[in-house]
Amino acid sequence: MKIQLREISIREVTTGYINNDEEWVIGYNNKLNIRPKYQREFVYKDKQRDDVIETVRKNFPLNVMYWVKNSDDSYEVLDGQQRTISICEYVDGNFSVNFQFFHNLEKEEREAILDYKLMVYFCEGTDKEKLDWFKTINIAGEKLTDQELRNAIYTGTWLTDAKRYFSKTSCAAHGIGSEYMNGSPIRQDYLETTIDWICETSIEEYMAIHQHDPNANELWLYFQSVMSWTKATFPKYRKEMRWVSFGTLYNTYKTSFIDSTKLEIEITRLMQDEDVTKKSGIYEYVLTRNEKYLNIRAFTTNNKRETYERQKGICLHCRKHFELEEMEADHITPWHSGGKTTPENCQMLCKNCNRIKSGR
Repeated sequence: MKIQLREISIREVTTGYINNDEEWVIGYNNKLNIRPKYQREFVYKDKQRDDVIETVRKNFPLNVMYWVKNSDDSYEVLDGQQRTISICEYVDGNFSVNFQFFHNLEKEEREAILDYKLMVYFCEGTDKEKLDWFKTINIAGEKLTDQELRNAIYTGTWLTDAKRYFSKTSCAAHGIGSEYMNGSPIRQDYLETTIDWICETSIEEYMAIHQHDPNANELWLYFQSVMSWTKATFPKYRKEMRWVSFGTLYNTYKTSFIDSTKLEIEITRLMQDEDVTKKSGIYEYVLTRNEKYLNIRAFTTNNKRETYERQKGICLHCRKHFELEEMEADHITPWHSGGKTTPENCQMLCKNCNRIKSGR
């Protein structure tokens, strides 16, 4: 890849700036694509954005940026999108810093900002070289998520449409599913989670297969189905639902008859059970009946020692003597049969006997 360092003024970069957030962001007299399809969304918080402007106003150096030169003499921002948009949005009058918009500044101050020189590396190379370089230079700074890296590799018509549904601050997926999704749409968490739910193999394979599809209708319709099923199956909302893999449950139980009223009674009871330490796991448990989702409270070290001494080191099943570290604590009355994690319900079994008992 060929690289050349040049100085570009903010005046030049902001000329012709247009931010059509749904489709594209351009500047540099319509010659600079500030947000290519492989780029992430704008993720700077207000303080980060304001710090960029303060750095410019104090005439301190910003970190070097990278632009890619295309065959038609247009350019793409390879690294520096967040800083570039912060600068352009400020000059465009879309936010203030210390209660001062760009137009509130004295003429000399405005001119100083516009004359500020950005250090830009101009790069030329193949698409693969651009993407490899993009991943390399983004190791530092605001680290890319796994899904942002996938987006850089599998850019295309499918991804453009998918991001419209799943990757914007006020996207459609956020509107109907924000209470049931963990993470942030602009960091690609909604997109990653939904693909993970729908795909039978890997996220990478799903994106590779659909990369050049004309739209992402399959994924969007699937997401709507998952949310509708979830709200019908578990009509009472609780904050713990944000950490539940509802897509996985939907895939398995979407055609099963489920009594939501009966489920809610059991969920209410389990929410009050002090032995259930992972409340979000209750939703998986009431359908799968697998106790691993609940993280049932374990016996304490003191419980184990006291029970071991009371049994004189004898396993109550095989009646042989073992050292403490060779034994495991077990519920006499199983938790699912109403047994509690209390000293009175604790017995020490050798590891082999406990394994046999648990497998029954």
